[in-house]
Formats: sequence, C-alpha cells, structure tokens
Amino acid sequence: MPRITYEGIGYECNPGQTVLDCLTAQGVAVPSSCRTGVCQSCLMRALGGGVPEVAQAGLKSTLVAQGYFKACSCVPTEDLRVALPDAAGLKLAASVVSIEPLNTDIVAVRLRPERPLDYRAGQFIRLYRDAQQSRCYSLASVPHLEEDILEIHVRQIPGGRVSSWVHEQLHAGDAVEIADSAGQCFYVPGAPDQPLLLLGTGSGLAPLYGILRDALSQGHRGPVRLYHGSASPAGLYRAEQLQALAATHPHFHYVPCISAGPVPSGMRQGNVLEAALADQPDMTSWRVFLCGHPDMVQEARLQVFLAGAASADIHADPFVPSGAPIPRQP
Repeated sequence: MPRITYEGIGYECNPGQTVLDCLTAQGVAVPSSCRTGVCQSCLMRALGGGVPEVAQAGLKSTLVAQGYFKACSCVPTEDLRVALPDAAGLKLAASVVSIEPLNTDIVAVRLRPERPLDYRAGQFIRLYRDAQQSRCYSLASVPHLEEDILEIHVRQIPGGRVSSWVHEQLHAGDAVEIADSAGQCFYVPGAPDQPLLLLGTGSGLAPLYGILRDALSQGHRGPVRLYHGSASPAGLYRAEQLQALAATHPHFHYVPCISAGPVPSGMRQGNVLEAALADQPDMTSWRVFLCGHPDMVQEARLQVFLAGAASADIHADPFVPSGAPIPRQP
C-alpha cells in the first residue's frame, strides 16, 4: 500500500483511498469542501513522489508546475510526501548583497541565500525583520540569469514596520531570513506564440520585470506588452532597461502610463488598464499578468475577462497592505 507522509509522519493509504480520506481518517486537518475536485479548497503540494494526472486536472499550469494537486481526487499509486500550501516553505538564511534606490520610495534589495533557491521569476518570498514581523515581496530576478542572487523591490509604506526597516536600517552585508518562494504568477513555457499582457502599478513592476525577462530569454515569440503605471513620472523606474529590451525585441512593447499631471513625451495619459484595453480591446487568447494595487488588479481581472481572456490565463498578484486579508484565487 502507498504511504502518505505529512509533517514527518507516515500513514498507510488503503487501495482506492484518496489522500484527503487517508489523512482525515487519521485526524489530520486538511481544508476541504465539495470533495468532488471542483472547489479546489483541498489543494496540497507534493514534495516527493508521483501525483496521478487526474488529481491535477483543471488546475492552472502554474499550480501544476509547483506540484499542487487536489487531495480529494488523488488516489496515490506510490509513496507520496505532501504538505499544505502554507507549510511548504522553510526559513532560509540570506545576506544582503546591495540596496539600490529605484525612485524616491522604492529600493531594489539583492539577496544571496545560503543555498540556491528553487523559484520562478514573478513568485514571492517572505522577508523577516524578526520572528513577529515579516512581509512578502515579489521576485524581479530570473533564476537562470541572476544565478544565486534574488532581487525584490520594496516600497516604503508610511508606518510600515518592515518596509521602513528595509529603507532606514538594512545595509549591504547584513544577515536576514527569508521564507521559500511561493505564488502562481509566473511564466510557463509551452505556448511561445501566445500574446502576453503585463499590467503593473508602482512596485508591481517587480514580478512583471522578472516574468518579462524570463519569457524573452526562453524564446517567447508572441506579442508582449508591458504597461507600467504611476501617478507621476517620478514613480516610474527601470524605464531605460525596459526600453533597451524593446529595442532588441521588436515584439515587445513597453508603455509607461501617467495618471495625473503633465505627461512627458513618450508616455501615455491615464491608467494602465485603460491604456491596455484601448490598444487591445479583444483579449481572446491572451495570457495576462496583473500586479500592484489591489483595486487595479481586481478591476483589471474583471475587465480583461469580459474582453475575452480565459480565466485560466489570468494570473494576478495584488499587493495587499499589511494586516489586510489577502485574496486567494484558485
């Protein structure tokens, strides 16, 4: 009989029994609801062993790539080591390589973990100030381009304990702790001609910058459009690097958007969503990445869906303020 290992304890799984039934029969609390594979509330992550294909049917490709499966649909045929999504990561020591100001309130923090981190550009890590205070930041780095260096973009939030610590007290050479990568907002190869739309505001550029360079470096051929929005030109950053990428990749277009005040030449008036839908009113067949302010992300998710984008092709990473409930999407 297959053996299911959860938090270091092994459980024998009877023939025909699902992972969910096996664990709950032993008193393990696994979130679940419909038990038919529809609601996906019983998602778990395989840390070792094979997962039957049926247990991942209907999941986004980003979830499948990370080993997620539906526990209620998974009848294992071999030993399996599993974890709940929020228990998959472990703390990891890292050192600060550099801190670079990107604009008046955002800095790029580069970190070198004590061991190579298995991640995908656009995912996020948790940065710890101490045992009680931590914050999640998206990764702008690309594993095969930056090797062992992680890059996050940290915006200073008024009263933000972690962001203020980063801006005012953290220095190159300091030791910190991070948690392993997570998140479903990243590029998955396999459809190189599919159009890509990337929308971001503020430090929401961080994951998009990683996703963009990852896609281009893997030979993505379809149109790629990145819209980065700010209230004023001072809020934009990495413009030179994005313009250089656009110059060397004709199928990539960078569109900086200004929502208030005078608009310099080469920039668009209005918010990123308005600009993107004005350029692409029909989003059928597009893959979409939305990052930044939660209100923008929520509205953009709805509008691009109404414009024809399939829900499975819409990947979102709302930057929710500390203390606010974090929206979870299947």
